[in-house]
Amino acid sequence: MIEICALASGSNGNCYYIGNKEDAILIDAGINCKQILVRMKTKGLDPAKIRGIFITHEHNDHVCGARVLAKKLDIPVYMTKGTYQSLYLTNQPLAVRFVQPGQPMMFHPFIIHPVLKNHDATEPTSFRIELQGISIGVFTDIGSPCPNVIAHLTACHALFLETNYDEKMLWEGSYPYHLKQRVASDVGHLSNIQAVSLLTDYAGPALKWVLLSHLSGENNTPEVAYNALKHLEDRFHILLTSRREASEIIEIS
Repeated sequence: MIEICALASGSNGNCYYIGNKEDAILIDAGINCKQILVRMKTKGLDPAKIRGIFITHEHNDHVCGARVLAKKLDIPVYMTKGTYQSLYLTNQPLAVRFVQPGQPMMFHPFIIHPVLKNHDATEPTSFRIELQGISIGVFTDIGSPCPNVIAHLTACHALFLETNYDEKMLWEGSYPYHLKQRVASDVGHLSNIQAVSLLTDYAGPALKWVLLSHLSGENNTPEVAYNALKHLEDRFHILLTSRREASEIIEIS
C-alpha cells in the first residue's frame, strides 16, 4: 500500500508526502519544520520513515523548511546544482546531494525521476516517483507543459497537478500588470484551463488520482478550480489540496 498526502499546497507553501509501510520521502518543504511535523502528526504519518527531501526549485515556498527539518531528522536533501547555487545561504541544507535532470536515481525502495521543467528558476525540476510499480507525479510550478513533463505525466497513476490560477480572476484581479504577465507566462504557473488541456490530451490510461495543487490565494479558489475540472470525474478521482492543512491521505494499492 502506498500513501500520498499534500501536507501543504499553495503559493504560501508546498510539501508532498509519498511513502509505504516502511519508507517515505517529501517533495519540497516550503513551510516551517514545526508545521510539517504537526501536519504529519494530525494524519498519523511517522517522520521516522522519511529518508530524504527532494526540492523542486529554490523559491521560498518550496524550500524554507528543508534545512531545519533535514537536520532534525538527520536526512539528506536532494536538488539540482542550479537550485542549490540559487538558494539563500540560510536555506542551504547542511547535507545536500545532487540530482541530474533526466537521469533516474535509485533511492531504495524509490526510483526518482527528476524532470526538467519550464519555470522562472535555475534548473527547476518536477519529480515522478516510482514505488512498488506505482508512479506518482508532483507537477507544479509549470509555466507551460514541455515535452519532459508530458512524457512523465503519461506514466503516472496519481498526480499532484498545478491548478494555480483562474484566468479571469488573474487578469481582472489586483496584481500589478508585470506580475500578471509573469504568472501567465511560459515560465510562470499553470492555469485551471491549461491543467484541463494537459489531462485531456496527455493523461495515460493508468492515471486515476488527480490532486489539484499549488492554488493561488489571490487568483483562484478551491471551488473555482474544482468546477473547472469536475467534468473529468468520469476518468479521474479529482481531489483538492489545501493551503492551510494537510489533505486527506490517498491509499493506492
